[in-house]
Amino acid sequence: MNDRSQQLLQIRPEIPSARIVPNMSMEEHFQNKTLRPIIKLQNDLLLASFQNYIVKAKNAFYELTLEKRSEYITNAIQKDIKFRNALKGMIIGQFTVEEYERYIQNSSALNKRMMNLVIKRIQDQLQYFERMALVQ
Repeated sequence: MNDRSQQLLQIRPEIPSARIVPNMSMEEHFQNKTLRPIIKLQNDLLLASFQNYIVKAKNAFYELTLEKRSEYITNAIQKDIKFRNALKGMIIGQFTVEEYERYIQNSSALNKRMMNLVIKRIQDQLQYFERMALVQ
């Protein structure tokens, strides 16, 4: 393992609830060992990126009900290809070369897991965007 890989692995937060068990699928193993820690590490950047998305969309997000805001997040990430690719880049850029080689073996299924984790993480932090609205 090279220096870059070691440094990337060292800065990742540990997630005790993300268990690794012997009979788990490759996708679930990758999700718990790689995706969850990276997404947690990149949390502030993901929130800032979504905040920028809201501003570029003329703050329509703030006129929505709580339920509609959750739908807005899902739609933004699933339907806006450019935005989704930017989010994927923020996560894939934190992969080690070994992880990237595993990722490309089944990128379609792993992308789906990755985006579902990002959607859930942003939805779980809706209060962040309330504070940001007050700042503007």
